[in-house]
Amino acid sequence: AELEQLTGRDLSELDLHRPYVDDITFPNPNGTGGTMRRVPEVIDVWFDSGSMPLAQWGYPHRNQEMFKAQFPADYICEAVDQTRGWFYTLHAISVMLFGHSSFKNVICLGHILDENGKKMSKSLGNIVEPWEVMDQYGADALRWYMYTASPPGESRRFSANLVGDVIKKFWSTLWNTYSFFVTYANIDGWTPDQPAPAFEDRDLLDRWVMSELNVLTERVTEALENYDAVNATRPIQEFVEGLSNWYLRLGRRRFWKSESDDDKAAAYATLYECLVTVSKLITPAMPFLSEELYQNLVYHIDPSQPDSVHLNDWPTVNPAHVDQTLLEEMGLVRRLVSLGLAARNNNLDEHGKLAPIGVRQPLAEAKFYVTAEEASVLDDYADIIKTELNVKTISRLVDASDAATYSLNPLPAKLGRKLGGDFPKVQKQLREGDYADVTAWAKALEAGENITVSVEDKTYEITPEECEVKFSAAEGFSVAQERGYVASVDVRLTPELVREGLAREFVRRAQTLRKDANFDIADYIELVYTASGDLAQAVEEFADYIKTETLAVSLATLSTTDGFAVAEYTNERDVKNLGGQLTIGVKRV
Repeated sequence: AELEQLTGRDLSELDLHRPYVDDITFPNPNGTGGTMRRVPEVIDVWFDSGSMPLAQWGYPHRNQEMFKAQFPADYICEAVDQTRGWFYTLHAISVMLFGHSSFKNVICLGHILDENGKKMSKSLGNIVEPWEVMDQYGADALRWYMYTASPPGESRRFSANLVGDVIKKFWSTLWNTYSFFVTYANIDGWTPDQPAPAFEDRDLLDRWVMSELNVLTERVTEALENYDAVNATRPIQEFVEGLSNWYLRLGRRRFWKSESDDDKAAAYATLYECLVTVSKLITPAMPFLSEELYQNLVYHIDPSQPDSVHLNDWPTVNPAHVDQTLLEEMGLVRRLVSLGLAARNNNLDEHGKLAPIGVRQPLAEAKFYVTAEEASVLDDYADIIKTELNVKTISRLVDASDAATYSLNPLPAKLGRKLGGDFPKVQKQLREGDYADVTAWAKALEAGENITVSVEDKTYEITPEECEVKFSAAEGFSVAQERGYVASVDVRLTPELVREGLAREFVRRAQTLRKDANFDIADYIELVYTASGDLAQAVEEFADYIKTETLAVSLATLSTTDGFAVAEYTNERDVKNLGGQLTIGVKRV
C-alpha cells in the first residue's frame, strides 16, 4: 500500500512470484526519484545486521583507518535469543572476510521472569512497565538490581519490590553513611584539606577499612576489565554494609567526642576517602547517585577538581594501605561476633521454645572455640568483641565439646538412599555410638571433612551433606557453631545485668523522643521521667550513663510537662520490656 501511494500505480497486477518484476519507479524524499527491483537472490536479513561493523563506517569505500581502529569490537551484548541471529552473522561474515571474529568478548543476557519465575508475557499480563519502576525507585536502583541479581547469562526474576530492596539494603545504607559524615563534618568544620595522621599511625579500624577499600578497588577494576557485572557490583554492596554496620558503628564515638584530636582527624579522613572512592566505583552502575555524592564531597569543596565524577580518573590501588594480616584477623573477629549473636538468638526458655536475647541486654560472658593459632585474636580484639556482643568478659574454649554435647542426625533422604538396607545399622552407630567417637565424627563433619564409620566389619564413608551435626548446650548457656568455630554465651541474668539492660532500653526511648521532637543530634537536653518497678531503680543506678548517651545536662523526676516533648509507655508490652511504666520528657537546652 505504501508503494502504491508513493508510485501512484496499482501494483495488484504484478506477479510477485516471478524472478523479476516490473521496475517500480517512485520519488525519493529529495525529489530525485528512484527505482526498486526485486531480485531472486534473497539472503537472511540477519546478515544485514551482521554487516554492521563494516556498514557503520561505510567500509571499505571510506573511513578505512577509522574501521581498522575500531575493529574488532571490545564486546557485544544481547539476549540469549541472538546467539543464532546477530551473534552468528557477525561472526560468520567477519571470519569469511578477515579470518577472525568481529568481537573480543560476549555478554549474553538471560530472559527476564516475573516474581513467580514465569517468563514475562503481554498475554499473561505479567509484564512490568519500566518507567513505573524508575518513577518509583529511580533508574540507578533499577540498574543496580539488574547488575547484582544474577550473572547476566542467567534468567532472573523481576518485580518492583525487588528493586525496592535495593533502596532498603544498599542505597539507603550508603546515603545514611554519607549523611552521618556530612552532619558531623559540618558540626566540627572538618574539610578534606586538613592534615591527617599517616596510615600506619591511624586507629586499627581505620587501617582495616582502608585495607578493605583498596582490596575492593582491585576487585571491581578486575571485574570490569573482564566484563563481570556481578563482581563489579556485589563487592561494593558488601563493603558499604561493613563500612556502615562495622566501621561506623564501632567508631561513631570518635566523631561524637568534643575534642578535635588526631584520632578524630583520622576518622574523618578515613571515612571521607571511603565515600569518595565508593562514589567513583559505583559510577558505571549508578551514575546519578555517584554524581550527587561526588558533587557534594569533592567538586563543591574544591572546584579545581574535574566538574563531574564521570570526568574523573578511575581509583587506583595503594598496596601500602593493604594490611593482609589485619584483614584476616578482622574477618575472624566478625565471624566470631556473628556466631555470638546467633548464640544469643538460639536461646531457649524453660519450655524449650526459642527466646532470643536482644543485644541491648548485657550478658556475663561469651566463650569461643578457635584454633591455638587464632587464640591471640581473642586477646587483641577483646574490646571489639565485648562491645558488639554486649558481654562483660570473653574467653577461649579449650575444646568445642566443652560448650555443649554433640549429637549426629543421619539424613535418610541422602544417606539412606546411598546405603539402602545398611542405613539402619549405620544410623544407630552414628546416634548411639561411643561419645568420644561421635564427638570426633561431629568435629570432622563440621570442618567439612568426610568421616569413615565401621559397622560389622564393613566401612562406610559419610559426607557432611549426609549427616547433620547438632549441639545441645548446657543449662544456662546458648551456643552456635559454624565450620569448626563455636560460640557459647552465658544467658543467666543477674538482677544487676537486668537493670543495666533496662537502662539501655530507657536510653533508646529517650533517643527516639529526641528524634521525634526534631532535635539536632548535637543538641543538649533536659531529661525528665517517671518510672515504676525495676526500671525506676535502673534509671537511678545508671543515671550518669543515661545522661552521657542522650546529651542530657540533667536527669530528674518529672514535675511538669511545660515545654517538654513527652512520651508515655504504659501498655502491657512496653511494661514487660521496660520493667515498669514510663513517662519521659525532653526539652532542648
